[in-house]
Order: sequence, then structure tokens, then C-alpha cells
Amino acid sequence: MAITTFIPEVWSARLLDGLEKNLVYANLINRDYEGEISQMGDTVHINDVSDITIKKYTANIDIADPDQLTTSDRTLVIDQGDYFNFYVNDVDATQAKAPLMDKAMKSASYGLSDKTDQFIASLLATGSISTGLGNSTTPLVITATNVYETLIKMKTALDKASVQKAERWIVLPPDFEGLMLLDDRFASGMGANAEGRLKEGSVARAAGFDIYISNNVPNTSNAKYKVIASVNATCTYADQIIKTEAYRREKGFDDGIKGLHIYGGKLLRPDNVAVATVSFS
Repeated sequence: MAITTFIPEVWSARLLDGLEKNLVYANLINRDYEGEISQMGDTVHINDVSDITIKKYTANIDIADPDQLTTSDRTLVIDQGDYFNFYVNDVDATQAKAPLMDKAMKSASYGLSDKTDQFIASLLATGSISTGLGNSTTPLVITATNVYETLIKMKTALDKASVQKAERWIVLPPDFEGLMLLDDRFASGMGANAEGRLKEGSVARAAGFDIYISNNVPNTSNAKYKVIASVNATCTYADQIIKTEAYRREKGFDDGIKGLHIYGGKLLRPDNVAVATVSFS
């Protein structure tokens, strides 16, 4: 691909589209913010609405004065950044051109999404709902016999915390899904559910959760995983591909492409996040 044919706006849009398709955690939280993102350190604003008071109604008695709806302005700082930088040899470019670049950009978008999801997962892992399901010292060992019970206990923890029931989700490591498939309560209906929900990214629905699988479930070196369950409004995420540039590599006869993805996230409601610490035998 000749360097003169590079259109950064087109490649940035294609890169961002590919990145969003690969996200798991970041696609499960909201993007409700105000402000433009143009560089690292930018601040965007999040409007959080106050709770509405529910009052007892009595017939023939005047209702109370209305509550004043208030909002709190929270800020989200764009303090994270990842980049890619690769070059294409002139001989390779002549032979492959656009297909080679498409494959490279797909690889770049996948790598960027992987870093983003790890960041969001680490934010969510600080959620404050106690599940009683393992801890950093003694994780809950997941087996085929307790895998369904674990989901039910995660659901119960959210119920007790009065977390909304609509659009609940849970993200599991692949080993967890493997054990689910050994339980007849999942295996009997999971296939049809998986096909019907594949475009949304979830593999099944059970215990009131849309279930997602990710290799980015937070874990430690001794294989203790932080299984996270929550809802969309818990966290806000903002991002932008601010630069994609083509350049001529100084130390060779090659065309180079580099790009910068900046982003930030804020955990707004840690009391809407349930976390279980698990391991697998």
C-alpha cells in the first residue's frame, strides 16, 4: 500500500469499530458522558441523577410537594493510553496491499480491546457487594456440582443489595463455562440459547444473568479469578482513537502505520457490583 493512499479518518473509524466488536467488559457498561476527547488528560463529565423518594398515598389527602430532581456532576479523566506501531515492507505491500493492511489493523484492534477490557475489569473488581463466595486467601473451588449454585448465590447477593433485575450480566472465565456444560441444567438448553444470543456476545442466560465468557476475568498468578456480576449503570467508559498516522520509516524502505487509543473509566456504583473469588481444581 502506497503511503500516499492512507486516509487516517477511514482507518481510525475501522479500527474503533473492530475494537468495540472485541470488547466484553467495556460493552457491558455505559458510555453516558458529556465532553470531547482529543488528548490524554482530557476530562469528560458524567451526570448522575438523585434517587426518587416514594411516598405513601392516602385517598382524599393532598400529596406532598414534589422532590426537586438534582444531578451530581462527576468527572472521568482520560488517563489511559495504548498504541500500535508496525511497518510493511515495500515488497510485501506490492504483493498484498489492502488485504495485508486489513489483517494488520484487525490484529491491532484486537490487541487494543484486550488492554481496554483488562482495565475495565480491574475497576469492576473493586465492587463492594459481599457474596461470601471465596476470598483472596481461600477461593471457592468451582466444580460441576456447585457451578449452578454459585450463580444463584451471585443473584441472591445482588437481590439483597436491591440492584435492578433488568440487564444483569456476569462474566466468567472459560473454565467456568466448561463446568457449566457438565451440568444438565445448562447443557439441556444452552445450545439454543447460545445461537439466539451470539450476536450480543453472551453464551447463555441463567439465574437472571446474561452470561459472557472472557479470558480477561481478573486473576492472580495462582489462578484465583474475580468473577464479576453487575448491571450497565455501574460504571462509565469513554474512549477515542485520536491518531492514526502513516509514515516513511527512516531506517528502511518501508511504510509504517501507528495509532493511539486513549480511554478512561470510572466506577460510579461499587454497591451494584458483586464479586466472587474462585478457582478450579
